[in-house]
Amino acid sequence: MKSSVPSEYSEAYIALGANLGDREQTLTEAIQMLNDHSDIEIVHCSGLYETAPVGYIDQPSFLNMVLMLRTTLEPESLLMSMLDVENKLGRVRDIRWGPRTVDLDLLWMDNQQLHTERLELPHPRMNERAFVLVPLAELISSDHHPELFQSIQQSLSDIEAEQQGIHYVKAFTMPL
Repeated sequence: MKSSVPSEYSEAYIALGANLGDREQTLTEAIQMLNDHSDIEIVHCSGLYETAPVGYIDQPSFLNMVLMLRTTLEPESLLMSMLDVENKLGRVRDIRWGPRTVDLDLLWMDNQQLHTERLELPHPRMNERAFVLVPLAELISSDHHPELFQSIQQSLSDIEAEQQGIHYVKAFTMPL
């Protein structure tokens, strides 16, 4: 993690998932690539969670996690950087919700509401998915983001993580 923080930054949360190859290594590489970007600083990482696939279920389980980051990028530019990381790590989009080396989703950014052809903020399905909510809840405090915290807690009470096939694996430590 970088020691300096950009002077004018936005706070964002990104969900990461992988279910092909060495999943943990791929997530580590994705995080490192994001952190190596001059306009992105990884602040916190959730733990790793093993999750059953959603939608297209004939595929391996996923490893999922959430990152908190600071960035000087605008939302669409951050999304483009995320898509670049996916491409560099071999992401292929041939089956909707299908197997993938890595998936990066921008969940929330400075409480912005955005609806463009490429991006919707907050992420339109984040409150429906335990594999996003459970790791996100590790990073959101009621003091720092009371509305987002309340939304996450309410959504978690509406779904049961065990029924959605999500299990804590271990804490994630960012390599130096």
